Amino acid sequence: MYEDYEQTYNYDYESDYGPHTGDPQLDNEYNRQMYMMPEVVKNFLVYFRNAVNEGSVFELQNLYEVHWPKLTEDYFEKRPWPEEAEVAKIVDNDPVFMILYKELYFRHIYAKIQGGPTLEQRFNSFYNYCDLFNYILSAEEAVPLELPDLWLWELVDEFVYQFQSFAQYRARLQKKTPQELETLNSHNKVWNVLCVLNVLHSLVDKSNIKQQLDMYASGGDPDSVAGDLGRHSLYKMLGYFSLVGLLRLHSLLGDYYQAIKVLDNIEVHLKSQFAHVPACQISTSYYVGFVYMMMRRYSDAIRTFSSILLYIQRTKQLFASKSYQHDQINKQTDQMYHLLAICLVLHPQCIDESIQQTLREKSYHEKMYKMQYGDLQEFENCFVFACPKFLSPCPPPVESIPDDYSKEAIRHQTQVFVEEVEQQRMLPTIRSYLKLYTTLPLTKLATFMGQNQRNNDGKWDLNKEIQTLIIHLLCFKHKMKNLVWTKGSSGLDGKFQSGSELDFYIDNDMIHIADTKVAHRYGDFFIRKILKFEELNRKLHHLKL
Repeated sequence: MYEDYEQTYNYDYESDYGPHTGDPQLDNEYNRQMYMMPEVVKNFLVYFRNAVNEGSVFELQNLYEVHWPKLTEDYFEKRPWPEEAEVAKIVDNDPVFMILYKELYFRHIYAKIQGGPTLEQRFNSFYNYCDLFNYILSAEEAVPLELPDLWLWELVDEFVYQFQSFAQYRARLQKKTPQELETLNSHNKVWNVLCVLNVLHSLVDKSNIKQQLDMYASGGDPDSVAGDLGRHSLYKMLGYFSLVGLLRLHSLLGDYYQAIKVLDNIEVHLKSQFAHVPACQISTSYYVGFVYMMMRRYSDAIRTFSSILLYIQRTKQLFASKSYQHDQINKQTDQMYHLLAICLVLHPQCIDESIQQTLREKSYHEKMYKMQYGDLQEFENCFVFACPKFLSPCPPPVESIPDDYSKEAIRHQTQVFVEEVEQQRMLPTIRSYLKLYTTLPLTKLATFMGQNQRNNDGKWDLNKEIQTLIIHLLCFKHKMKNLVWTKGSSGLDGKFQSGSELDFYIDNDMIHIADTKVAHRYGDFFIRKILKFEELNRKLHHLKL
């Protein structure tokens, strides 16, 4: 165990470094020159290298999840881990370990270092990912490398994140020097969207993960179609996580159809055998739910969000101790509650009581109230907070007017969303009136709807109001009919269903309304709970204390 290698080390940060200048770049350079690596860090790196070479997955998981974050907190909270050259001497210049170390080194810079990575560090991180994926993908036989599934997930997730970060950095031209612009222009293949897509698709193809998932869904043996590489845990899990990476990437680019299409072999509404990494499962549900919302498949979005939020409620203690996951999961959970609130306003339906209770207790209730009364600004605020940080697939030319172009994609997607909401703005009001009647003349409903739209002199055109009302009623019919997934492995499959709790038709000038809401059958609920309780009781009686 690694604990045997730990030593007590009195590490005085201030006495080693002296006072800081206040300039992050100068401070980092000074720290690198004056830095003396603690013995405990040296011992850890040697032990870490040995664990990688021995393929000890359980020990690697312990080192990766427990000891690396602890040493980071103790010694490298606000400064980078040791440079490549220093570490290479300690680990005998082990090439595979150095690639893995640099991946963690750059990830730490992105997450913790003030001011973020420099342009050179962004380039070097990309080249390091190229070395890693070339090592894995160019081999004809499975490479002798075993890593914990959590590390593999965070590796793929970080790869997509760093591409996203570079695309936003590249789109901000207003504070860049001519030399930086020239460097960016001459290295336009670095963090190119086609390179990132190529890597993810190559990992998917090399692992045969789509064929494996298809065979698994049909009840067959996935190993029969996995191939020599696909049977290897490293390739299988990298292939699966790359599918989720493609889902995220296509969502960021606004290609919602393709985002769901890449998950064709994953039954997103069921728990997969591969979805045992909580952060991966939550991220998948966040992007799937968001994509469904943007495709106006509100029922599917509500089911996706409700299912994963229930899962988080019941299992949050499993990942509460891991700060990296915990912060990310907390943020995505809050975002999903906002998206669920939007969907429920646009497409009201029953959801689990515990989720409903959370929406009532927190600030979401006030936001939903404003949105129900047609507050477009509240819709926009919730959307901007909860949506992914969209990207443009093509960076702006370096000779463009110096400006911040990183917000253009999110502005475009927000405009698309707000226009959709604008079309449905009157539907909650219409629904509230229709619930009160079984028959209602068009003139009467037009009068109700026009109460707040009369001119100052009290004059208004009834015929014009009726024509406008008919348009809104047709809109109600159209928007309440959604494509809903019922069965099949593709998330794009589904049947058109009406999601409204009431239906109506217009005969001449009369609206006939029928309540289609099915009354709750409480008897079935209590019978299920009684049977569950009896089963639990039987198990308790069989326990031998």
